[in-house]
Amino acid sequence: MIKNKEKLGWSLFLIALLVLIRAFEETVFYDPFLKYFQSEYAHLPFPRINIFKLFFSFGMRFYLNSVISLFLLYVIFKDTQIVKFSALLYILLGSTLMISFIFILHFFGEESKMTLFYIRRFLIQPIFILLFIPGFYYQKQSSQRRTARN
Repeated sequence: MIKNKEKLGWSLFLIALLVLIRAFEETVFYDPFLKYFQSEYAHLPFPRINIFKLFFSFGMRFYLNSVISLFLLYVIFKDTQIVKFSALLYILLGSTLMISFIFILHFFGEESKMTLFYIRRFLIQPIFILLFIPGFYYQKQSSQRRTARN
């Protein structure tokens, strides 16, 4: 019982950190698209962008969300293999998304607003953890059922 309380406490703490990143996104991170995508952006030109600051800011935010998410996975599953595999996925997905974002912004720009919107979402929000937790939970349950049958 105490172990579950500790797991719940750590989980809530890590989720609170993710919420804090979101709550202070305007003051901590450079993101000219934040207000842009909140407005009626369909007919507006892109805001002025410092590509290096944007790349660094998105990278730092993705990194912070990823590290907190990896700790959350460890707290929930207590399995270093899951954490290692997830870290590899975060590296691959993050790199692919960052390159895609910069490529689309640079070469397609205005005509790909919705594509940029969704890629940006995956970079700045901890969406992957919402996929990983149920996926790894299902995998663990399936392997436990197979082990119990044998």
